[in-house]
Amino acid sequence: MFLFSALMLNRLSLSPKLFFRYIPSSSISTHRNLFSARFNTNMERCVVRCVPSESKLTISFNLDGSNKQMLREQTEPLGKALARIANSLIKGQNKAKKSRPSETPEARAPEISLRVNETRVPEDTVNARAWQDGAVLRVGGLKYKVELNPPTFTVCELPTSLMAGFPVCPKLELEFGELRDSEFRWFKEGSPDGWMEAGCERVLTPSNLDIGLKVMLKCTPGNGSRFGEPKELVSSGVVEAGPGACSFDNRHMFTQEATDESSLRVVSYNILADIYAQTELSKTVLYPYCAPYALDLDYRQNLIKKELSGYNADIVCLQEVDKGAFGDSLSPALDAFGLDGVFRIKDRQHEGLATYFRRSKLKLLQQYDVMLSEALLTDALHRELLEKVCSSPSLKEKIGSRATMLQVTVLQSLCDPSRILCVGNTHLYWHPKGGNVRLVQIAVALKHMKQIVTEKHPGAGLLFSGDFNSTPSSGLFQLVCEGSVPENHDDWASNGPEEQIQVGLMNPFQLASACGVPAFTNYVGGFQGCLDYIFVEPHVLQVEQVIPLPSLQEVTTCVALPSVSHPSDHIALVCDLKWK
Repeated sequence: MFLFSALMLNRLSLSPKLFFRYIPSSSISTHRNLFSARFNTNMERCVVRCVPSESKLTISFNLDGSNKQMLREQTEPLGKALARIANSLIKGQNKAKKSRPSETPEARAPEISLRVNETRVPEDTVNARAWQDGAVLRVGGLKYKVELNPPTFTVCELPTSLMAGFPVCPKLELEFGELRDSEFRWFKEGSPDGWMEAGCERVLTPSNLDIGLKVMLKCTPGNGSRFGEPKELVSSGVVEAGPGACSFDNRHMFTQEATDESSLRVVSYNILADIYAQTELSKTVLYPYCAPYALDLDYRQNLIKKELSGYNADIVCLQEVDKGAFGDSLSPALDAFGLDGVFRIKDRQHEGLATYFRRSKLKLLQQYDVMLSEALLTDALHRELLEKVCSSPSLKEKIGSRATMLQVTVLQSLCDPSRILCVGNTHLYWHPKGGNVRLVQIAVALKHMKQIVTEKHPGAGLLFSGDFNSTPSSGLFQLVCEGSVPENHDDWASNGPEEQIQVGLMNPFQLASACGVPAFTNYVGGFQGCLDYIFVEPHVLQVEQVIPLPSLQEVTTCVALPSVSHPSDHIALVCDLKWK
């Protein structure tokens, strides 16, 4: 989180232009029928899911107003599956007979067959071969067109918190399809018996006029020109009022345009994990000035998603990312804005590191994540440093107990494959007296990444960002930016003589702070200072633009951070870097 206080324990707006058209409820049903008509005009659907790597297939169709879903062995003869359908129908008819014994005739099995081009499929054909796309299942006088592995939403959810002026990004997971081929239609509540059409993009940004209204999403999974069954989602809550102006609004004026192929926009941001924001200590001691609702995860995630999307970044390195927030909130949102991401959780923790990259410009080559304490203790690369650390058992124990991770993601430019970037992302030890621990951690991190760019990806450049919990006067900053730190630096004695060791360290890279040394990147009631950095190799990447940080006046509008207009106790670093 942050450092140096005795009390510390540590949205690119793709918003669609809203257009409104009143649609009665009856018309919504008509739309639903039109969607169904896309798949077939004369027959109901029989959806079959059959994946070669699985032993069973699923057969789904509607009959007598209820959905029939069967799980059958792929190697089972077709005749057994058809018999199972017949038995299911007879059971349904017998139930009806019990409720109306005088009216219902004796239940008889209807004629059931599977046909391809009007030819019966032999009943000894195994299921995996029998259920072909376009085949017709006949159940008595009913016909069902078989759709084999159509595009299907496996996850389709709306966020629980909706705010005016902030993007609504559904969580979507798709099988046998592509989100870019899918169709989206948004509606907002109109009158009591109707909805108003509000957008046709993947992301919707409600306006102040929508406050108090629910929204509905009708999304249809697609794969090229093929479409699956649409899903209809209605928000559980209504659109609520947003906070008005946010601390990052002015910054977005500098990032309205995306960078070209010769440049990269990079963001590094500690977004404040929910597990830290929701403690009693945080609410009463660390952030007593922050309204309790503004510490709520759903509220803060709305702000974070809008802030990050508005930066139009190519690489985003996040720290203190809750495991649930990564999968349920951040990734669905950032995916909608063109970013793919990888996550590394801390061992024995519920938060970790996330690195996102723009998929139209970069592709993932490899990951080399490591727990720094584990690397120190087990990797021969750090043998000499380990010997020094072992001279202080208490320091060795403290370092060994830390779950600090280094996330290393190697990316390659799509337009120029010779451009390869090793992206390091970390969040180092927080304690005010932990300068010695951080020196060991940074030494291990730098050496680990040097091995990667030397042996694994020769010629790759380095981009190293994160929350280093170190001020510009620290030994860590001196090591990174000046190239070395002496064995008698004050940080080695940061926690007293018992943990003091004497080690001279050298930086195997030549690095510079891309955003310089801001007055503060962390601003809370008990501490204000610069703890976050984006380090680059100047011979690989040249700084083109540093996005100005919020002013002191903006940061202190609500005393300090976080606040109703800023979702974290840290401030995002944003800069444009040009390939050399």
